[in-house]
Amino acid sequence: MAYLSHIALGFIMAFLSLIPPGMLNMTVVKTSIQKGKNEGLWFALGAALVVIPQAFIALVFARYFAENPQVVERLELAGIFVLFLLSGLFFWQARKKFKGEGGKREGKSFWLGMLMSGMNMLAIPFYLVLSSVLENRGLLQTEQPFINLFVTGVFLGAFSLFFLYANFAQIIQRKAQFIARNINYILSALFLVLGILTLIKFLK
Repeated sequence: MAYLSHIALGFIMAFLSLIPPGMLNMTVVKTSIQKGKNEGLWFALGAALVVIPQAFIALVFARYFAENPQVVERLELAGIFVLFLLSGLFFWQARKKFKGEGGKREGKSFWLGMLMSGMNMLAIPFYLVLSSVLENRGLLQTEQPFINLFVTGVFLGAFSLFFLYANFAQIIQRKAQFIARNINYILSALFLVLGILTLIKFLK
């Protein structure tokens, strides 16, 4: 049961984190429309594969912090900053119009997906903060084989979300502005609330 729960946690975290229209999933949409669904899926596979080392690195650091209580206070302070930063980032994303990138880029879609996913600087901090929270709640174990199971779930969640974007590209293209505006506002508010609650706990 613990094995399945770690796969499920990874799946849910990756899937939910990638729902808001952003650089990667909007490029999946544009690639699928301009080059065909197969090319969109190759891009999706490349992007999802890069999430594996990103999540793995985050869990290794999460375990380090858990085993070194002297840095827990610094982690909490950094977590507060990251939560407020994410809140501001999603609010900023909600205030601007987003256009998928990559439609005119040259190169195979698979390698382009890996490249663009590797440029996602928020991936490791995101998994670091949330995995630390899950571990503190007793929901996540940062040891083998649980790390590999969690990372497997992350890959499956990321690819599943990209797969949906590729298959519903035409519909998403028409509705992207509406979806982005509302979901980003919701995520901005969510991270703001989490940041405030974490700050209150830190001050106590």
